Amino acid sequence: MSRAPYRVSHLDALEAESLFIMREVVAEFERPVLLFSGGKDSIVMLRLAEKAFAPGRIPFPVMHVDTGHNFPEVLAYRDRRVSELNVQLIVASVQEAIDSGLVRESGDGMRNRIQTPVLLDAVEKYRFDALFGGARRDEEKARAKERVFSFRDDFGQWDPRNQRPELWALYNARIAPGESIRVFPLSNWTELDVWHYIAREGIDLPDIYFAHDREVVDRNGMLYAINEFLPLKAGETPFVERVRYRTVGDASCTAAVRSDADTIDKVIDEVAATRITERGATRGDDKVSEAAMEDRKREGYF
Repeated sequence: MSRAPYRVSHLDALEAESLFIMREVVAEFERPVLLFSGGKDSIVMLRLAEKAFAPGRIPFPVMHVDTGHNFPEVLAYRDRRVSELNVQLIVASVQEAIDSGLVRESGDGMRNRIQTPVLLDAVEKYRFDALFGGARRDEEKARAKERVFSFRDDFGQWDPRNQRPELWALYNARIAPGESIRVFPLSNWTELDVWHYIAREGIDLPDIYFAHDREVVDRNGMLYAINEFLPLKAGETPFVERVRYRTVGDASCTAAVRSDADTIDKVIDEVAATRITERGATRGDDKVSEAAMEDRKREGYF
């Protein structure tokens, strides 16, 4: 009697790999933390953490490096979700760092770059030795260089030429005091995989990920929402456009895209047809130079 071949779906394989990575981190490290922005990737990571350690609680805190330039829908979602899961939320505030003199605000109003010293200060304060991040290799070329276990030295810095081999899903967790590891459970996922997983799991998202009418301004072909963090410049005229956000970040440098995708199925169809990465289409801070993201990652960025 022949047996039907055992098959695992693509999403099942990605989920299993991510769950294994999370459990491996908890087994190997003393003080892990999950970096949570309220964006879709960190939302999926939180769901994976929930599944990895069920029926128990998630055994590590969640940390938001808060620029102070947030979309209100995202903050409301963050607070509701951590309350539902009964996990500890740590907020590392960029505004408090500015007030204390730890960092200085740049003239362009964007705060993404000054998140790095705030993150590194929080890592030192709470003695975190492993930080879960939601970066994926398909997002941006610097992130494509990352290992799943990305080694950081005792200054929190990343050297892309000094990374450890990862053969046969064997991860080197050995670190000296003061060093840390950034861990990326979604490394092998794509944006489309993330959306298929959100659909399969029935995961709730902030409304800004779906098409809605918003007052925007066009700057160099990118649609930025007019808000208190991004005022109009001289000569600019705002207009109402139907848009959605592919990625969530600092409201002063994250652009929307024109879209009629107001359901998950429509978003999946839209993402499947696009040939521009989400960061390439929507993040003004990545357009400072060709190596903008890599430069920030070398300094200790996410």
